[in-house]
Amino acid sequence: MWIADRWTDYEVLDTSDGEKLERWGRYELVRPDPQVIWDTPKTLPAWKHPNGHYHRSSRGGGEWEFFDLPDQWSISYPLVTGSRLTFQLKPFSFKHTGLFPEQAVNWDWFADKISSCGRPVKVLNLFAYTGGATLSAAAAGASVTHVDASKGMVGWAKENAASSQLSDAPIRWLVDDCVKFVEREIRRGNQYDAIIMDPPSYGRGPKGEIWKIEEAIFPLITLCTQLLSKEPLFFLVNSYTTGLQPAVLTYMLSTAMKSFGGHTRSEEIGLPVTSSGLVLPCGASGRWEQD
Repeated sequence: MWIADRWTDYEVLDTSDGEKLERWGRYELVRPDPQVIWDTPKTLPAWKHPNGHYHRSSRGGGEWEFFDLPDQWSISYPLVTGSRLTFQLKPFSFKHTGLFPEQAVNWDWFADKISSCGRPVKVLNLFAYTGGATLSAAAAGASVTHVDASKGMVGWAKENAASSQLSDAPIRWLVDDCVKFVEREIRRGNQYDAIIMDPPSYGRGPKGEIWKIEEAIFPLITLCTQLLSKEPLFFLVNSYTTGLQPAVLTYMLSTAMKSFGGHTRSEEIGLPVTSSGLVLPCGASGRWEQD
């Protein structure tokens, strides 16, 4: 398992009964987590007195309950390459805060590869959300194309770029359907040295296009190989869908990238839990890299 254990502004304090207690900077939140199927004693005081609590509804969805929580605040992350990223957080629909902290273990991995490869690197980040991967790659020296179907998420990513002193970094910000964008880039003859994708299990594009990961992920990976340069650096695929286990990610990437050589490794990713010393699983990542 790859563990995001270099955070200082974030930690999972405890987990129990379908929920996790987290510290985001100065603030403590309780949010649901489907992986937490155990029921252990909630002894930490913050369980009873959090700054915010997302209550899931039996009818689907849920709502936030706030106790002394600002509308927006920030936390930072020290990349292994020496740069510090700063992210703007705000609780919004369906329990999210605008950041997936477990992805830091991938940010460090590819930031190190970009900074040490000794050549210019063009990165394509698909389903790019609020820009954690985009900013990590840009801070390491890459030029990045950031694509997400949500105009609001792209705007939020730009806020994070400004907070991280990366407003002038070579980043292309695009609101677009990821599949259609890739198809157009192939027709244009554009190429990239690295691709990152963090697709949702289910989603819709800006014009209502439906995305189902089990049906669409392998065709998209295969399609993206047509955008790779002659000597690609890496290809990273993230999944929060339980059906896409690490071995499935390895099989897809190894198959799609066979003509490029290199090797693929996939693992679960996770976050350390302070109270127990154990690790909370948070999905899986597949990494192809050039030998």
